[in-house]
Amino acid sequence: MTAAEILRAERAALCDTFEKFGPDAPTLCEGWLTADLAAHLLVREHRPDALLGVIIGGPFAQHTQNLMDRAKSHGYDAMIAKLRTGLPFVFRVGPGAFANVMENWIHHEDVRRANGEGPRPPDPELDAFLWRTLGLSGKMAARKVKPFGLELDAGADRHKVANAAEPRVVMRGAPGEIALYLAGRKTASVVELDGPDEAVRAVAEAKFGL
Repeated sequence: MTAAEILRAERAALCDTFEKFGPDAPTLCEGWLTADLAAHLLVREHRPDALLGVIIGGPFAQHTQNLMDRAKSHGYDAMIAKLRTGLPFVFRVGPGAFANVMENWIHHEDVRRANGEGPRPPDPELDAFLWRTLGLSGKMAARKVKPFGLELDAGADRHKVANAAEPRVVMRGAPGEIALYLAGRKTASVVELDGPDEAVRAVAEAKFGL
């Protein structure tokens, strides 16, 4: 499957999950219910001017919040219906599709895991795709645990050395579980950290994700 095909399937599944739990269910995004997360996705995709509030925060955060409140004012069902129409063209082809598979997958798990659902059954094509995305996120994560090294191990000959420094932590888990951990959803992910205590502690305390 191509990134665009995986993205379409993941987006449809995310919308199904939004409908399943309704607008007032918790998510892994601190302070956000499902309605807030749906509004975030819409604003992110249709209002580029909102990105400063997401990335930088500060004085830009209120503008982003105003846009989210405006999206929510149309009602939860209308937001989910709009999400089902798909992403703007730039987000669903080429590099945009590649990046947005992870964005939608992580936010799908933000809803699922916060509402008592565990890891999904293995999906070889999705797992292979998520593993490919861990090259960049692994290297970014490794910068946050220096001077220690970091290695990712998803089994089945899937190994990445994000930083070869010693002592090194080996993070073991399915590709999606490692992705969740490196996106800052540590307590919701199912991974094992193996290495010297001080290095493991550095990984456990690192601020991953945005």
